Amino acid sequence: MRLSKSIIKPIITEKSYDHASYGKYVFKAALKASKGSIRNEIEDIYGVDVVEVKTAIMPGKSSRIGKTRLFSKPSRWKKAVVKLKEGQSIDLFPKDK
Repeated sequence: MRLSKSIIKPIITEKSYDHASYGKYVFKAALKASKGSIRNEIEDIYGVDVVEVKTAIMPGKSSRIGKTRLFSKPSRWKKAVVKLKEGQSIDLFPKDK
């Protein structure tokens, strides 16, 4: 599921759920995506005003393959934390009933 050229998918974890209460949302972005392109695509897709974009390149964590001595290392990826204008939100998380 790829949302656009720069934004791959939203990251839904307990930590990102907590950030949503402060108006910050976490997305997985393309490695070559700039902060400006991430900002423009979030505004186009969700129709919100982006105040701030912070990015970080996350390393791939190596994992052991079965019970052998071999390890696999996934490629690195970019995480983008987007802060929205006061009072705006993106409906990414399910509502509690």
